[in-house]
Amino acid sequence: MIKVLARSIREYKKASIMTPLLVMVEVILECAIPFVIAQLVNQMQAGCSMDVIVRYGAVLIAMSVLSLIFGGAAGSTCATASTGFAKNLRRDMFYRIQDYSFENIDKFSVSSLVTRLTTDIVNVQMSYMMIIRVAIRGPLMLIFSFAMGFIMGGRLAMIFLFTIPLLGIGLALVIRAATPIFRRVFRKYDALNDSIQENVQAMRVVKSYVREDYEKKKFGAAADNIRRDFTRAERIMAINSPMMQFCVYSGMVFVLSYGSYAVITSRGLDLNVGQMSAMLTYSFQILMSLMMLSMVFVMITMSAESAERIVEVLSEESTLKSPENAVTEVKDGSIDFDNVSFKYSRKAERMALADINLHIKSGEVIGILGGTGSSKSSLIQLIPRLYDVTEGSVKVGGVDVRKYDLETLRNQVAVVLQKNVLFSGTIKDNLRWGNPNATDEEMMEACRLAQADEFIQLFPEKYDTWIEQGGSNVSGGQKQRLCIARALLKKPKILILDDSTSAVDTRTDALIRKGFREFIPETTKIIIAQRVASVQDADRIILMEGGRISAIGNHEELMASNEVYREIYTSQNRAGGDNHVE
Repeated sequence: MIKVLARSIREYKKASIMTPLLVMVEVILECAIPFVIAQLVNQMQAGCSMDVIVRYGAVLIAMSVLSLIFGGAAGSTCATASTGFAKNLRRDMFYRIQDYSFENIDKFSVSSLVTRLTTDIVNVQMSYMMIIRVAIRGPLMLIFSFAMGFIMGGRLAMIFLFTIPLLGIGLALVIRAATPIFRRVFRKYDALNDSIQENVQAMRVVKSYVREDYEKKKFGAAADNIRRDFTRAERIMAINSPMMQFCVYSGMVFVLSYGSYAVITSRGLDLNVGQMSAMLTYSFQILMSLMMLSMVFVMITMSAESAERIVEVLSEESTLKSPENAVTEVKDGSIDFDNVSFKYSRKAERMALADINLHIKSGEVIGILGGTGSSKSSLIQLIPRLYDVTEGSVKVGGVDVRKYDLETLRNQVAVVLQKNVLFSGTIKDNLRWGNPNATDEEMMEACRLAQADEFIQLFPEKYDTWIEQGGSNVSGGQKQRLCIARALLKKPKILILDDSTSAVDTRTDALIRKGFREFIPETTKIIIAQRVASVQDADRIILMEGGRISAIGNHEELMASNEVYREIYTSQNRAGGDNHVE
């Protein structure tokens, strides 16, 4: 885990190394100051002159200023290293997620990935900051103070040999009890964020069904569940502080009482006043170092689970990769399914698709009909290799899709989904997702083909109109047409419309299909639809049922030979559907 996380330090290695070195000098100076003070006290007790006092005072001032400078420099380099490390972690995680296949995305929920990119990275950042500064300062202060205590107090310092192991054992027990709770809490954070995301996305449904109070109660229960776990964990961690203070203050009381007795009875021969004052200072420094270490252990305990969750994302390898010597050119838009079977997970008991044999010529228009759950979308997702087949092969341009460079293949296969997403930015910004170098004329041409130019011209800013996140300021039909135009700008060899005209009227749907036939005749077009009217003029129509192809033919052939298709057509006409396509 540490090895994986360490890869994200990169250009901040210098700051990460400089911080402990600066802290080391700071600690040495701080631990030397009580020794110098003890010497000054002894000199004053012996009746030294003012010159000696001034000289010692100057040395103490210089040591204090240097300690302050090194401490400030350590704080600056520590901030640079920890924030830079967090920045690199976010970048590495986001880049890794961008490379994930759909199968990888299915493994992590969106809310979980958001939590890992935010809360978990903040925890790891805080932990890293403490590790390179406080976790170095604490042990060094403890070691130097302990050593100087023995030098100055001899047997008196033996008390620390009893208190420190006791504190270590107690701290280990506390961490052991708290760690499982923190692990459980972060999983509940994922569930809480999932609830928030679901609620915000479905806000219109929540309000239309007047379910605000129910959602508030559900969220309140989830938040209270996290509060209870955190309270329990914090109570366990809080035991550390009084336990530590009891041991250290007990040690200081022993040093004060036994030291005073030794000074008085030996008349300064075994232990003098200077040594006594130094011992008290070193006892306080040991207390401070132990407090630092306890904070470090608390933070590391909290962030250990966060670190594991981050490493899970960074270590996850995409299930889909471009092969060596990958094919970098798609010859044409022909598609061949040869004995294809597919399931979404290796653990799945049944195939989503079974025994698919289908051959599509380049430039053909293919319609796909089928009920919910018939695996229409599963079929087309295999073409741009969003998933790999479980059995058989899918070929595009006569080449198995697994032999293509992924970027090359996906640039030639444009998919427009029913619930496609628009991003915050202008209409031009969104259209240029299809082609970053598209000219204004090319964008207008694509929008005319997608029947989007007409409503864009009605906007005051036209193509510079701002689109809100998710396209919330345009209608469903307008959003679908903009997404079709975006796909057309890729100039693909294969265009797939996955029920992506469901929100437009039948006339507009017909005009879109007419534009496709006239202006992109060489592009293979696959249209998944619920309306027969949307696929009626296709070269062939595929009827799917239960993950299998149940019938193939054009409209006239299926009307004559397939009862299911005939029933769909008849029922939609009875419902008043306009099936006339110009």
